[in-house]
Amino acid sequence: MFKTIISPSISDMNALRHVNNTVIPHWFESARSPLYTLFNPSHDLTYKKWNLILVHMDFNFIKPVYFGYDVEIRTYITKISKSSLTLSQEVWQNGQLRLNGNCVMLYYDYIKQESNLIPDNIRNKLMNHLISSKELEEKNRLEMKNKKENKKEFVESD
Repeated sequence: MFKTIISPSISDMNALRHVNNTVIPHWFESARSPLYTLFNPSHDLTYKKWNLILVHMDFNFIKPVYFGYDVEIRTYITKISKSSLTLSQEVWQNGQLRLNGNCVMLYYDYIKQESNLIPDNIRNKLMNHLISSKELEEKNRLEMKNKKENKKEFVESD
């Protein structure tokens, strides 16, 4: 698992004083940076060197995310295929799962415009972070149950 802490900014908010749903893809992309480093240690953002492309993304909005409280973005690798990997990403705030989503990243050659097999050296690094969707659900269920007693209430102003 990779963890990233983000402090919501005023520009992230919508008229209902919640984090706008259009902000989440940006937060999730930022939280994928450690994964990008596994594939591209130099972070060379040229079509000749970059080798990942996003091919799918979805979100589940469970509870609102509020201004004034840091969020923790958790990024898990839940599936590794021959040329792609599936990530599950979550937004936690004050000990509660606020939203989650999945994305599929393809190992891709931008010059040839085709997918490639993920090399074994990268695959081995990815395996260190692999968790099944079922294990992740159980882990979250237990964490939320344990934190329910210590739930911190949000303060909304009028």
